[in-house]
Amino acid sequence: MKIVQVNYYDKIGGAGRAAYRLHRALLRAGVQSRMLVKEMTEPDWSVQSLAPHKAFFPRLNRRLVFEMTAQFKTASRSLHSPDMPSSVSIAPINAGDADLVNLHWFNGGMLSISDVAKINKPLVWTLHDMWAFCGAEHVTFDTRWKDGYRNDNRPAHESGFDLNRWTWERKRKHWRRPIQLVAPSHWLADCVRQSALMRAWSVVVIPNAIDTDLWRPLEKGLARRALDLPPDIPLLAFGAAGGDADPNKGFDLLTDALAHLQGEIAGLELVIFGQNPPPAPPHLGFPTHYMGQLRDDLSLRLLYNASDVLVIPSRLENLPNTGVEAHACGTPIAAFHTGGLPDIVEHLKTGYLAKPYDTLDLAKGIKWILDQKDDDTLSRQSRKRAVERFGEDNVAKQYITVYAHVLDGSPSA
Repeated sequence: MKIVQVNYYDKIGGAGRAAYRLHRALLRAGVQSRMLVKEMTEPDWSVQSLAPHKAFFPRLNRRLVFEMTAQFKTASRSLHSPDMPSSVSIAPINAGDADLVNLHWFNGGMLSISDVAKINKPLVWTLHDMWAFCGAEHVTFDTRWKDGYRNDNRPAHESGFDLNRWTWERKRKHWRRPIQLVAPSHWLADCVRQSALMRAWSVVVIPNAIDTDLWRPLEKGLARRALDLPPDIPLLAFGAAGGDADPNKGFDLLTDALAHLQGEIAGLELVIFGQNPPPAPPHLGFPTHYMGQLRDDLSLRLLYNASDVLVIPSRLENLPNTGVEAHACGTPIAAFHTGGLPDIVEHLKTGYLAKPYDTLDLAKGIKWILDQKDDDTLSRQSRKRAVERFGEDNVAKQYITVYAHVLDGSPSA
């Protein structure tokens, strides 16, 4: 079985890391997997960068799309991808010897909506956000994706050119052949089933894979010494690229929760990763260690092991890698009961799922975890859940089953 994984990056971003981990898991399972990307960040014999389009018309179309999107006004700070035209050619995909192509995150102008329909191989598409069945949005709290994008249901916070409707209509026009979908979380699969665009498509839930031999518990004191963190006090970790720049990551909700914790936990300090110290750091009420961008697995593994709890205050997430990684290292999680987080956290067994978006309840969950930090029960149960749910062997077997169904012409679910 020869499989090609298609993603914008090989190892950068949540989708890139998830796609690459699946690719490596399949290789270890004996599948002939290759990865085709727009931008390759590290040399790897099994990863190839696709050549950029040099034709005149794609460049002209990019300019026209830029002009149109400039007329689109929205209060949403979510990434929007109209995906027209392709910045790479699909010729190597169609001309290759792969039996099947597994699409991942191909936005950012990598593949156009129309070119996806021109891929002549059997397809599986792993969804990493809501974009597939929405307009141009990657995350949205609006509901047009359930009813279809019409003039009469446009949200009040948008004006000008209706980029989302235009993008959704192009998807409806070109994607007439259903693609087998994989959703890493039950929440995202439920969204697919409710969507106007893809409710008739087959979708199966398979979580993202992780190497649980690499991501494993370490001695806490060793991890703290390696990162120059205090040895004997409670540490709460929060990770989000860009920190408070993305409102979906819930930094404001975390700030409110921390206010409720004032005077509740002796010696508590914060560890923030994914961003460098801002020029004017916000006052969070607790001593704060900014760890910067931790891109290598060793540093991230040390950070999870150094922390007593990871807080994920996001408003909406699919299946965040930080949560999977933390549990594999035995670190409990406090989060809101939203999106795909219940697929990671088992309430009161591996962490705490607060009522969305009740910051007092989130603070209660953080304290509940820290009150038992000297008991390793939560840690052991977190590790066990990660191995059983997200281990490479288990995930690879599930994907191989889906691939076989698609190649046989039978949907998986």
